[in-house]
Amino acid sequence: MARAKNLGRFLLWRSIRAFTLLAGISIISFLLVKNSPIDPIQAYIGADMLNVGPEQREKIAQHWGLDDPVFKQYVNWASSLLGGDLGTSMIYREPVAEVIKEKFSHSIVLMLTAWVLSGVIGFTMGVVAAMNKDTAIDRIIKWYCYTLASTPAFWMGLLMVMVFAVWLGWFPVGLGVPAGILSDDVTFIDKVKHLVLPAITLSIVGVANIALHTRQKMIDVLASDYILFARARGERGFILFWRHGLRNVALPAISLQFAAFSELFGGAVLTEQVFSYPGLGQATVEAGLRGDVPLLLGLVLFSALFVFTGNLIADLIYYVVDPRTREGRTYES
Repeated sequence: MARAKNLGRFLLWRSIRAFTLLAGISIISFLLVKNSPIDPIQAYIGADMLNVGPEQREKIAQHWGLDDPVFKQYVNWASSLLGGDLGTSMIYREPVAEVIKEKFSHSIVLMLTAWVLSGVIGFTMGVVAAMNKDTAIDRIIKWYCYTLASTPAFWMGLLMVMVFAVWLGWFPVGLGVPAGILSDDVTFIDKVKHLVLPAITLSIVGVANIALHTRQKMIDVLASDYILFARARGERGFILFWRHGLRNVALPAISLQFAAFSELFGGAVLTEQVFSYPGLGQATVEAGLRGDVPLLLGLVLFSALFVFTGNLIADLIYYVVDPRTREGRTYES
């Protein structure tokens, strides 16, 4: 009963924090968009700018509410948001919620694939490096991770395209499906082929943090007294790690991996641009460059909620798996 009460209190405080976070982000994002040098009306009209007169521009501004004061525009948008309406995208001419839903269906496959790969590979590399501390294997893994930590996602994507798509021709250059083919004719294999390079690019960049963090935690565990006692009893190698090291290094790694949702989303924006992958990243860039205020704000709030959810899941896993985190915990902090 006490455990359920503590969990409910924890979720309540996190809900309050999520609401205040989203409110603050919405205000800051709205002000930044409104002070952008991009003219949303001009971006909306596009190439037909010379054929549109002042009266038509005024009608367009009235239709989208762009002629109202900034404060009134925000109040109108926030009121619609509280009513469950994110507005209508100026680019796609569709409800923002529908656009996000469609784009997220593509991005979630890419991000989850990259997230799992980076977590498994990074955790394995960190454990191997720690178990072979100060050897050639450890130095190679550290050099590899330090190199990746300073490597931009878009540069890695361009390199992957150049090597595996252009030179070797193993994978398609970009897009989410083959060009010129009806959606009904696209096979699962076609989707996988277009997913491989973006997913590998995103996962490679995300390996460094989890590997270096796991390595240091594993080194600390191996230096503990109970590990020395286990070694005195003859335990070595994988058996030693499985019995005494896995639980102690897995929880920090899981927390870091869920906390990396922000980096995952940011990397997806750049990666999707490089590969012209039809996901949230590409939609975010288009919305920013073309002044689509409703879509851009919707994407900003969605990404913030996405990152917050990752952190919340990590905390819940800690709460359930590790009993020590339930003792003396303050939810107001």
